[in-house]
Amino acid sequence: MVRLALRTGLRWKLSAAIALVGALVAIALSLVVHNAARGSMLDNSRDVQTERLNFTQKIYETTHQLRFGAKLDDPALPKALRDEVAKGKRATYLEDTGQTTPKVWAAAPVAGGRVLSIQGYFPDRFAVLDDLDQALLIGSTAVVVGGCALGVLIGGRLSKRLRKAAAAAGKLADGDTSVRIRDEVGGRIRDETDDLAWAVDAMSDALQKRIEAERRVTADIAHELRTPVTGLLTAAELLPPGRPSELVRDRAQAMRTLVEDVLEVARLDGYAERAELQDVALGEFVTRRVRALNPDIKIDILRDAEVSTDPRRLERILGNLIANAARHGKPPIEVTVEGRVVRVRDHGTGFPEALLREGPSRFRTGSSDRAGRGHGLGLTIAAGQARVLGARLTFRNADKLTDGSTGAVSVLWLPENAPTSTGSFPVIQLPDR
Repeated sequence: MVRLALRTGLRWKLSAAIALVGALVAIALSLVVHNAARGSMLDNSRDVQTERLNFTQKIYETTHQLRFGAKLDDPALPKALRDEVAKGKRATYLEDTGQTTPKVWAAAPVAGGRVLSIQGYFPDRFAVLDDLDQALLIGSTAVVVGGCALGVLIGGRLSKRLRKAAAAAGKLADGDTSVRIRDEVGGRIRDETDDLAWAVDAMSDALQKRIEAERRVTADIAHELRTPVTGLLTAAELLPPGRPSELVRDRAQAMRTLVEDVLEVARLDGYAERAELQDVALGEFVTRRVRALNPDIKIDILRDAEVSTDPRRLERILGNLIANAARHGKPPIEVTVEGRVVRVRDHGTGFPEALLREGPSRFRTGSSDRAGRGHGLGLTIAAGQARVLGARLTFRNADKLTDGSTGAVSVLWLPENAPTSTGSFPVIQLPDR
């Protein structure tokens, strides 16, 4: 089941939250003010109608004349009001349909058991209520718009600081250890963003010190082993011919290769390597180097390109990728050049999931069916050399073939520009393949 995630910026989330809260508060206050004003106007209308009834009753009792539209025993008199007057009480009644201005009734008992009543509307008073509603609507809209603007302003500043922190963390992940997130974030006001930046910088410094210590220990051990291993290899060459001598020389050579690889990984981990760039025709270069390594490898030049790169490091990458395919995959091995992209494919069981998910790692050879031999340094060195070239090295598995094999595909993306000063690679758009 695939979940669709809607990505929105922090400023818009904050603006929407402030606008929603402002709208709810404005609506609640508007309803309270509207109902209070309407109730006050209705009570005032009852009082005015009662005063008119009193004045009309005095005139009727003195002159027996009806004024101001007063009526005796009005048949339209509401039943509830008639019942109250029958009890000998003076009363008022609101006839409110909700469509027009409420009709206000006032009635009182007079001599002879009759009922004197008066009724009327007060449209001028309720016209004020319409003006009040309009003012409340304008005010509420202003509050919501102002809240949105405030949210955009506050959220924009916070989002900008977080984007700077994310960009600085990206540079740090690419190997630029001089970057400090707290310096990139900046600002005079200290908040949780600065606390996060300080914590990430502290974690980065601690990890960098640990990695540097491990790198130095590895380099020192490999460097100390280099001299005795070289002496051992020289001594092995002096042994008399025979199977035991061949085994000793083979193991000594393997140990020397391992020491050299460990030293190379240590140098690459230190981000001190720099590429010596030359302009080369990629198709011709790959063809010559691959033919020298293995004439049986199929080479396909789909589109040639001239690149500015370090030939020695590029040859090292190609050699390690082909050696990995030959050792852990199955023939045939295919090398394809398409512009600035070089692909190396075998027809084995493919890369293990751990490598596809996390990338190559030293001394991790993956699953037993693909990586039962070796030390996991070949692809690690290839990835490190690619970083020095400003290139990107990716790994994936090809679609399953009819014979059940999938095949591992290593793709080297050479950049159009020279590597950055830190040896890290620029952003390269990867087309779908």
